[in-house]
Amino acid sequence: MKISVKVPATTANIGPGFDCLGMALPIYNTVTIEETVLPGTGIEINVIAENDLVDEMSLEHVPMDENSLVYKAIELLYNSIGQSPSELKINIHSNIPIARGLGSSASVIVGALVAANELLGRPADEAALLSIACELEGHPDNITPAIVGGLVISSQEDDGSVVYRKLNWPQEWAITVCIPDFELSTDIARSVLPKEVPMKDATFNLQRMGMFVHAVATNSELMKLALKDKLHQPYRTKLIQGLDKINENLKHVENVLGCVISGAGSSILVISEKNNVDKIKSIVKDTWNDQNIKCDIRTVSVEENGAQIITEDNN
Repeated sequence: MKISVKVPATTANIGPGFDCLGMALPIYNTVTIEETVLPGTGIEINVIAENDLVDEMSLEHVPMDENSLVYKAIELLYNSIGQSPSELKINIHSNIPIARGLGSSASVIVGALVAANELLGRPADEAALLSIACELEGHPDNITPAIVGGLVISSQEDDGSVVYRKLNWPQEWAITVCIPDFELSTDIARSVLPKEVPMKDATFNLQRMGMFVHAVATNSELMKLALKDKLHQPYRTKLIQGLDKINENLKHVENVLGCVISGAGSSILVISEKNNVDKIKSIVKDTWNDQNIKCDIRTVSVEENGAQIITEDNN
């Protein structure tokens, strides 16, 4: 039996929503799990790069054995029903660039869990899948939209459960995803964050989160304020070459609501009304080109679907 699952990329934080806001994007990884008939073959994991930004060098640090997040996700699911994974072949068709703040690790965790759950006859419901996935990922901001799709605000509770609510993204707002040709690991991006923050900065972000929830009801002027942040972006901006200059150049563009770091970076999102997308793309591309940085820029809509089973073979 073979199961394939398509999982969207995700962007997290979106300005003020550190570790709690996430959004699914229409870029996809596909995880295929096949039960093999030969005893003793164990777990075989293959990653096939299908995007120029997912090259062989990017994949060198991705474990292909029992240390893989894919294997660990499957093992946790099997263990939850008192079993152990045996002979499985796992193929990951990778379109989501690695270490760019687009939820590549969340996508493979989710894809592996959903596919394995299908193989086992669906013993885990959505709540269980969310809990297992967050146990591996550490926070729900990428995991939740990867499973349920859309724009999501979520939290992981003390018992490991995940509570979430979907928000509606205004159709008249464009999301321009700007992906540079350099990586930024989450570990490095986390290492620059302070262990403690001033009370005024925490209060600032609470105010902005409240504004964000209201602003997605199409209040553009409020969203310009809501996308500001003092918990992570001031510290991470210095890790993303050219971002200060991009922010400066975008200040003078009409109808730009904000520019935020996607997850831990290195990708950025420019959120705007839809009448000036070409100008935004040109500014970002030219700014990075001046610093010898190549980039992939695409304007997308929110992906409203989370992980989906796309093939099932019972032969």
